[in-house]
Amino acid sequence: MNDSLHLEVADFEHDVLTGIYSEETGKPQPLRFTITARLKPLVRYEPDTSLEASKNYMDLKFAASDALPEGVHFKLIEAVADHVCETLFLQDLRIEAVTVKIVKLAIAEAGERIGITLHRERRG
Repeated sequence: MNDSLHLEVADFEHDVLTGIYSEETGKPQPLRFTITARLKPLVRYEPDTSLEASKNYMDLKFAASDALPEGVHFKLIEAVADHVCETLFLQDLRIEAVTVKIVKLAIAEAGERIGITLHRERRG
């Protein structure tokens, strides 16, 4: 059996410079992130198991906020998701895979969720 541990931060909102249309460029727009990181878990978690045995879920939030380069305009939200994945892979070798879902809040007309989901497995 292959156990896995999935850490998740869901529905986190952050403004990011992104878009390809003239009305999108030059100003940040709100994105909603759901980020899941897969790690290999310990065989057992005891009540006194320390945080070092897992990962701080705030690192996932950091990868979609403070870790995004300031002043950089991402034409595609796919590039934003890619940057989040790479940040988490570089941050912690225990991460086996990352899934990033991004919803562009500014373009919804009737509450629909328009966006992408990128899943990346660690390479080599």
